[in-house]
Amino acid sequence: MSFVIAAGNTDIRYGYGIAASLFLLAATTDFFDGYLARRWGITTIVGAFLDTTADKLLVSGVLISLISVGRASVWVTFIIMSREFVVMALRGITALGGARVEPSVLGKAKAVIQFTAAFLAMMRLPDTWGPWYLDEWVMWGAALITVVSGWEYLRQFREVVKSVDE
Repeated sequence: MSFVIAAGNTDIRYGYGIAASLFLLAATTDFFDGYLARRWGITTIVGAFLDTTADKLLVSGVLISLISVGRASVWVTFIIMSREFVVMALRGITALGGARVEPSVLGKAKAVIQFTAAFLAMMRLPDTWGPWYLDEWVMWGAALITVVSGWEYLRQFREVVKSVDE
């Protein structure tokens, strides 16, 4: 949890803040790398696939870590990771065929909400909002938009397959 270990005792006072800072740095560099690639016109199908794969690995790894410290739901993590792996597989299949399923606005919103939820879970506010903490509300919102955007990708994938068959 923490980088501070003294005489066999682990001091975790700063662990969540350090983890949240590193996560925020990774999320920010992900945003800028995509922005610069589009701005400079150096996007490729492989680059887009690898970028989204890195996003999925980042979110999945953080969610698994948050489960281990009781700050993320196993069900939310299952929903998010299932969608991520299905969409990654579909994008890989279309990339092999030379086609591309374009990122949607919902997909980008999903990523922002997932990153926000994970960050809030690391920096959990002390008071609950009704039955849950703020981060738990946002995490379930992320699960919902994850399902909706996943459905949209399935629809897009079907359209790509139809156009290839014609």
